[in-house]
Amino acid sequence: MNYFRYEDIQVGMEQEYCVRITDDMMERFKDITGDCNPLHTDEKFAEAHGYPKRIAYGMLTASFLSTLAGVYLPGERSLIQSVEIKFVRPVYIGDVLRVHGVVHEINDTVRQIVLKVDITNQKKEKVVRGGGKSRCVG
Repeated sequence: MNYFRYEDIQVGMEQEYCVRITDDMMERFKDITGDCNPLHTDEKFAEAHGYPKRIAYGMLTASFLSTLAGVYLPGERSLIQSVEIKFVRPVYIGDVLRVHGVVHEINDTVRQIVLKVDITNQKKEKVVRGGGKSRCVG
């Protein structure tokens, strides 16, 4: 975990991490949310609708922005205020995602950090783009 103070943050700072999508993540996400859409839970259904296998939950993929802000940039002092996400292409079980964020803006009045975020898969294909705003507390 990073411990950046608001004063440490500068426009252009970057952080990234990688995460592999696992079947266990998919099962836990389904259990937590109750989302049992067959595109996520049924291999044959997904294949019958043009996908090579089950699609990972988009919101599972989007949740990695929480980790980016809450663990990496700024880290422990982050309170997420908003997130904007665009799903560019499907993510599958076994994909290794690179979650990359860069500080795009800083607002001293409210101690807010604006991140631009890209998530790419192991083929370096962009799967998510977006960003978020976090307030740096303490």
